[in-house]
Amino acid sequence: MTRAVTRALTAPEPTKAGGRALAAAQAVLAAEHAAAYGYGVIGARVAAERANEARDAYGGHVARRDSLARTVRDLGGSPQSAEAAYALPFPVRTPGDAERLAAEIEERVAGAYSDLVRAADGPLRREAADALSAAAVRAARWRGGGVAFPGLTERAERARNS
Repeated sequence: MTRAVTRALTAPEPTKAGGRALAAAQAVLAAEHAAAYGYGVIGARVAAERANEARDAYGGHVARRDSLARTVRDLGGSPQSAEAAYALPFPVRTPGDAERLAAEIEERVAGAYSDLVRAADGPLRREAADALSAAAVRAARWRGGGVAFPGLTERAERARNS
């Protein structure tokens, strides 16, 4: 018997809502993996006066990534692993590029958490809302200004530009 068949026979069938929450949690986990990678690049290029901010953001993303791996397991899934490397949306050569990348990362993370807020309920929804808020605050700090609906505005703009 193959492993997939064995797992299908022994693992409980996720509910539709639980399946949506699991898929959204996996997407957030992927976003947190990418964020941790991106902050490694940012840390190498950011101006000295913002290095602590970058270091704190990196630590926050690593902590949330580790928590999400546990959440995915609790929802009956197998946490996806980080990629060896991630493609950056643009070259990061200057401190300004690093700040722009940090804002972009936080916007993407906020978008992923907004999906988890919609898919989850109970304590997981609260945790996702808190993480969405934290990402929105970091994005505003890096960008120098906020948006009306973090996590949603960016998705609408991307849809219009696609």
